[in-house]
Amino acid sequence: MDVKARHKDDLAWLQECVAKERDARQRDRCRIVLLALQGNTAIQIADKVGCSRRTAQQWVYRYRDEGLKGLRERPRPGQPKRLPTSSEEVFRKRLQAGPTAADCVCTLRGRDIQRILAEEFGAMYSLQGVYGLLHRLGFSCLKPRPQHRKNDPETMAAWLADAPLLSRTSGKRTLTRKFRSGSRTKRASDNRVR
Repeated sequence: MDVKARHKDDLAWLQECVAKERDARQRDRCRIVLLALQGNTAIQIADKVGCSRRTAQQWVYRYRDEGLKGLRERPRPGQPKRLPTSSEEVFRKRLQAGPTAADCVCTLRGRDIQRILAEEFGAMYSLQGVYGLLHRLGFSCLKPRPQHRKNDPETMAAWLADAPLLSRTSGKRTLTRKFRSGSRTKRASDNRVR
């Protein structure tokens, strides 16, 4: 490809970018331009980097037109977040605090979190969107046994200590006489008349 370095320091910067950059996409862009400056064709660059010929040409042309600034990531279009990034930490703390008396539940479920987002943060989410948001914030889908807010372990222990036995010992069911089957049927019932 016929491209020349725009500034004398660009070649050194690109070599350093290829060697030290942790972002793979940025590193590939720098490598594409570096290979082009070294005199490789678009097809050779595409084979070495593992991209299409057209992608290699795009990055080289962007460098030619805009310089090193053209290799940076541009903002991508899309729908803005419904819950602003500034409110995510407040929302995380609200969930970690657990349900309040106003929630009227002992454990927050997806529908409850959806309601909290709508009422307290003004963010309308679908149920699947709520689960996606929770995943992005680092919450996992646990299913612990919920405990009611009025649950008192001391009262439960006292009740268990004073509780009567719930099962009685049963008497002997097997007959010791002529019939040893243990059933309590009448004698004549086993001799049916046919």
